[in-house]
Parts: sequence; structure tokens; C-alpha cells
Amino acid sequence: MENEVAGDWTSTARRMWLWPVAILVSFPIGGYIADLAVDGVDSVGAALAGGLIVGAVIGTAEWFALRQRISWLWILATMVGMAAGLVAGAALVDYGIGRADVALLGAVTGAGVGVMQALVLARHRVPGAFWWAVANPPAWALGWFVTSYVITRNIDERFPIFGASGALVFGLLTWLLLAVLFREGPEVRGPAAGPTP
Repeated sequence: MENEVAGDWTSTARRMWLWPVAILVSFPIGGYIADLAVDGVDSVGAALAGGLIVGAVIGTAEWFALRQRISWLWILATMVGMAAGLVAGAALVDYGIGRADVALLGAVTGAGVGVMQALVLARHRVPGAFWWAVANPPAWALGWFVTSYVITRNIDERFPIFGASGALVFGLLTWLLLAVLFREGPEVRGPAAGPTP
């Protein structure tokens, strides 16, 4: 695969246009599939299963958007991070559905996903991968907070992930961060690339 010299972050963002699309599509679809399977996150088992399902859907969509830069390990990292984060976050708020509860749930879930995905970025030697782990908790919390104002009538269904409104905000924020992170990298990573010896 040819090397691509990184330019400014705006040109990188234009090349990564699939990221916000993947987020906007996969979050509601993954949430819907998981909700059909577990019928609400109201127990450890439901959180674990819901997290794995949502993680598989969004991880696959995100990987598709980033496949020229990272390996398929992104999918596994997203599944593990989503499941662990959702289990911990839901238990921490005692499966509550208030705005503060879902924002905290989002922050904890975002920590799980962010750390696991940052490990994949670090494995591919993406400079600043640490910032991905730092930025995800507040981005996930904001996604849930925004969604809590939109789905006020059915938030008691205890969805495993926020909906399209929160996904739009989350997708745009993380798209900008990814553009900065990948701008700093000297080359585009192949789909099965690993660290250079």
C-alpha cells in the first residue's frame, strides 16, 4: 500500500467523511437490535449481552470507515469495551434513567470503549492515541445527555446506546479528533497492519 503524507487536519477530515456516517447509522441500528434481544438494560446479563451486540454493530461500522488505517481488532476492542463499560456504568447508576444517570452511564461506557480503542490506535502507532481514551467519556456522556432530551417519552425502555441525535453530536466531535490524530501519522495503515518492527 502506498504511503500517504499527512496534510492538515481539514484535508484528513474530508478523507474520513465515512466516520460520522458510520456513527449516525450504526448507533441507532445497533441499539435497536440489542433492545430487541435484551428488552432493556436492567441487569448485568442484559448489559453484557446488549453491550456485545451494540459493540459488534458499531465496531464493524467504525472499522469500515477506518479500514485503511486500522485493523479488524477495532471491532473486538469495541465489543469488549462496550460490554465492560455498559455493565459497569449501568450498575453504577443502579440502572437509573434520569439525565444525570444516563450521562454518567455514557461516561463510564465511553471510558471502556475509549480505552480499548485507544489500545488499537496505539498498536498501530497513531500519535496521541491517549487522547482518544480521554475524549471518549465526555463525548459519550454528551451523546446520552442530548438523546435524553429527544427520547423523553421512551427513555424508560433502558436502551443500551444513545440514539441518532446523540450519535450525530458524538460522530462530529470524534470525527474532528480522529482527523487530528491521523493527521499526525506519517502513513495510512492497511486493513491488517500491525506495529512496524
